[in-house]
Amino acid sequence: MDRVYNFSAGPSMLPLPVLERAASELVSYGNSGMSVMEMSHRSPDYEPIIKAAEASLRKLMDIPDDYAVLFLQGGASTQFAAVTLNLMPEGGKADYIVSGQFSGKAYTEAQKYGDVALAATSKPDNFTYIPATTRASFRPDASYVHICFNNTIYGTKFNYIPDTGDIPLVADMSSCILSEPVDVKKFGVIYAGAQKNVAPAGLTIVIARRDLLGHARPICPTMLDWSIMADNDSMYNTPPCYNIYMAGLVFDYLIAEGGLEEMKCRNERKAALLYDYLDSQSYYIAPVRHDCRSMMNVTFVTGNPELDKKFASEATAAGLKNIKGHRSVGGMRASIYNAMPYEGVAALVEFMKKFAAENPKS
Repeated sequence: MDRVYNFSAGPSMLPLPVLERAASELVSYGNSGMSVMEMSHRSPDYEPIIKAAEASLRKLMDIPDDYAVLFLQGGASTQFAAVTLNLMPEGGKADYIVSGQFSGKAYTEAQKYGDVALAATSKPDNFTYIPATTRASFRPDASYVHICFNNTIYGTKFNYIPDTGDIPLVADMSSCILSEPVDVKKFGVIYAGAQKNVAPAGLTIVIARRDLLGHARPICPTMLDWSIMADNDSMYNTPPCYNIYMAGLVFDYLIAEGGLEEMKCRNERKAALLYDYLDSQSYYIAPVRHDCRSMMNVTFVTGNPELDKKFASEATAAGLKNIKGHRSVGGMRASIYNAMPYEGVAALVEFMKKFAAENPKS
């Protein structure tokens, strides 16, 4: 069966060369005589795999030595509690910018543990833009400021890095990590679930400034304590070994393809193709404010829920899968991560034109 164009927001497409290499090594990795899935994480067979993955990610993102790189279990949602328990002391404060569903969930989770303030939100306008902030938006004694850099569900992305002064900025980059260069030094912590742009679901990456480690609250579970994980090189317990191996393959693939500058060029070109079409017609509505549009997740509707449903069904039949929008907002969402080729976006645009011609609105 031919491969389809998979527009899923996550788990999502992986680069075909990576899948092909993983398939060739599935039964026997190197000279080990076993699959990576069968290896002990503390064996001499596996140790080079996790070390190479970290080295490649550091190279790819230009991560300074004073930042720890952690490969952890679970999704990014697990980090909603971990962020607070590692960074906000008892009686401390934290400020949140809520620009979508996941930043809202992070904000709600953090409220369990201390004085958490809503610094800014775009919720009254259904998260169709990123709220503007200045340094004055944040309390000077906050332990950190939290943002979700790209909003998977609503299709928005921060078009600026908030000025937080000396307050560490924490960013959930689950749906945009590795899509373009990022100055890691401007963040105290970056975390991301891997299943959108890096690897299969089940791996979370945390990049944390080392001076922020070692301050976890006594109530922080051991498995959420970044300092313990860093001291044990992400192997306090059995890590998601195969996912780390897959992530390493993706990192090496991206480096070979030209790195994050090249990914940015490709992603801008793909996004422009789709947004230019959306802006050129009136059949489909793209609700996100232009200056806040995501390169990774493009949302649109017809304005008629029945037409939206028909669009998603016929798109699936045409080999354009998982185009249906998130259940909380409806409509359509095209997730065009690194692995989505330009040809996939072009095929979607042609389908959109055909569907509009064949299904006129009354």
